[in-house]
Amino acid sequence: MDALLPLSLFQRLPKTDLHVHLDGSLRVQTVLDLAREQNIALPAADVEGLRRAMHVGEHTGSLVKYLEAFDVTLAVLQNADALYRAAYELAADAAAENVRYMEVRYSPMLHTRRGLRLTQIVETVLKAMHDAGSALGIEVRLILCGIRNISPESSMEMAELVVAYKNRGVVGFDLAGAEYDYPPKDHQEAFALVRRNNINVTIHAGEAYGPASIAQALHVCGAHRIGHGCNLREDGDLLHYVVDHRIALECCPSSNVQTGAVRSLESHPIKLYYNLGSRITVNTDNRLITDTSVSKELYLLHTRLGFSLKDIKQIILNGFKSAFLPYHEKRRYLEKISEELASFDDASDTAVGGGA
Repeated sequence: MDALLPLSLFQRLPKTDLHVHLDGSLRVQTVLDLAREQNIALPAADVEGLRRAMHVGEHTGSLVKYLEAFDVTLAVLQNADALYRAAYELAADAAAENVRYMEVRYSPMLHTRRGLRLTQIVETVLKAMHDAGSALGIEVRLILCGIRNISPESSMEMAELVVAYKNRGVVGFDLAGAEYDYPPKDHQEAFALVRRNNINVTIHAGEAYGPASIAQALHVCGAHRIGHGCNLREDGDLLHYVVDHRIALECCPSSNVQTGAVRSLESHPIKLYYNLGSRITVNTDNRLITDTSVSKELYLLHTRLGFSLKDIKQIILNGFKSAFLPYHEKRRYLEKISEELASFDDASDTAVGGGA
């Protein structure tokens, strides 16, 4: 590969973000503002102090430690105005780096401490995303999450919300939270309800537990995409099943380093998955806590892992192919985005591998 390309190029590329958590993607200043408005005590009163207290961008060593930062963000996201602002600003930040299509995930049950109804929580975020889309030209859909370490009953409640808001901006159901000791099979009734209603399923799996978690997500819960999947490389047969069936992997490289799912960016399995032909997508996970953007993630693949511009273009197309959108809408996106990507010259770039 020739001289490294600048970050600015990756910021200009059209792209997706399919795995991004609302409550992990606020602006730091917004957390401070919302806390001040609501008279909520924070571990620090200034931007830099709060970043340190939340371990923004730091290697935390475990998923459980990483998730502690959500105690701060969730504290300020308990009224409609706060939810609207956070959602609108997330869409604005994504649009600013030319993300064209984004699927934002969160769990409404985590925002009920001050009396908000679950339907109100969903509709507030949907309104923010609609308003941002109209103003900024970004298309945003929602994925609602069950939390594996709370209870299967609460996951069923979230699944019922997904069913109620199908075709109204909610496009999928996810299972998030602490993975170790909380297998996805415990929540299979919620997934069965969602699948009976022909709704898309994605599940966090293979981040803090081995490939057995991924196998359960696929074969017991019926996942159409896998969130993270870092440990998929430990089971070659399952890995090839994922490749052969074009099951998209929602890769979040920097987040995986931060949580200790992988030792370093250089040891991340994303290059192996790509070379084997897996349909990998690249995402932020949590823009605030991981201190990242889609552009930065793609830039790191290029500068640290040797992905060429041609490879990056394929990964971007994978994102649009893997979106929880109707087929005809994906086709329109793919035609338009393929044409735009062709305007970025990669004639001098050497490809790392394949993957469609």
